Amino acid sequence: MTSNNMHRLQTNDLELGATEAVQQHLSRNVVAGKPVSQRKLDFEHARPRWLRECMAEATGVFFYVFPGIAAITSFYINAAQPNPTAFGSIFQIGWGFAIGIAFAIITCASTSGGHFNPAITICFAVWQGFPWKKVPYYIFSQIFGAFIAGMLLMGMYWPEIQEFKAATLAAGRPMVYNGGPASILCTFPNPNQTNLGYLFMTEFFVDSYIGIVIWACLDPANPFVSPAGAPFAIGLAYATMVWGFADISISTNLARDLGTRIVAAIFFGGEAFSYMNYSWIAILVNVPATLFATGYYEFLMRDSLSKIGKGHAVHEEGEDGLQRHITRTGMIETGAANMLRDRQGNGSSDEYGLSKQSDHIE
Repeated sequence: MTSNNMHRLQTNDLELGATEAVQQHLSRNVVAGKPVSQRKLDFEHARPRWLRECMAEATGVFFYVFPGIAAITSFYINAAQPNPTAFGSIFQIGWGFAIGIAFAIITCASTSGGHFNPAITICFAVWQGFPWKKVPYYIFSQIFGAFIAGMLLMGMYWPEIQEFKAATLAAGRPMVYNGGPASILCTFPNPNQTNLGYLFMTEFFVDSYIGIVIWACLDPANPFVSPAGAPFAIGLAYATMVWGFADISISTNLARDLGTRIVAAIFFGGEAFSYMNYSWIAILVNVPATLFATGYYEFLMRDSLSKIGKGHAVHEEGEDGLQRHITRTGMIETGAANMLRDRQGNGSSDEYGLSKQSDHIE
């Protein structure tokens, strides 16, 4: 028996796998993994960054959209069963999207930043300095991820969807309406929702609500959301709006709607875009609504001094500029200000400028 195998027989060891994530809570050791080869490092270094980011955004949107539309599909195609709630409900649909979003962030955000929404990408470019040259390929990737989710869903549920289509046609109904075959992929308004202004208002405020929650969760100065909790908090924001407003037509994401609406048009006809002149609301309103929400947060709720104090940003004029600001505003010097003074006294510096949160009284 090799020495490596003998080493793995020790009873105080844990094998590689999920146990690695909890090793800090246990007194045991995790068996060392396979050494990283130079060939692997060379391969990973050679991968184009733009390709990695595109695939991460597409994969993240897929992880978010696929479980959500799968829950919608199981809800609609089983609506005629004696106990339809056993196969789906709006509550289940909300959780499908919520957990899907959490998994998307956990899986892909470390590679691309985890936007998964064209409106969020645009907001990062407007408010946080995200490169505008990356915006087009991020948005394309996000739409592509939703499109693949829709195509895969059609393949996996194909026999059931065909039966659903046949039953719909036998009842003399069209393919495109809320509750019809096409609505498993994208949103359509109810027949009585003929007022486009009302639909616009509903979409705008739902998307604004989600946008503020996202921006708050991503604020490094926010003490109430940890990095580990942010994916689930953001997912729950989506779920809350699904539970409250899915029955009166909401979309919440340009990529989620447009990608799957293209699939709906392929399989159910161009009316997927023309039905009740609604599609432009589902596709486009998310962008101005999220810009409004994030602008609201930036202008009224952002605490940039606290962000600097936590080491997540620096003053554009360096520490001298920060000291001038603190002196000019007459704040009682605690937290970041004291850290700045101490650092100047000993001449030390670090990459982020400051590492403590600033607590001030004006």
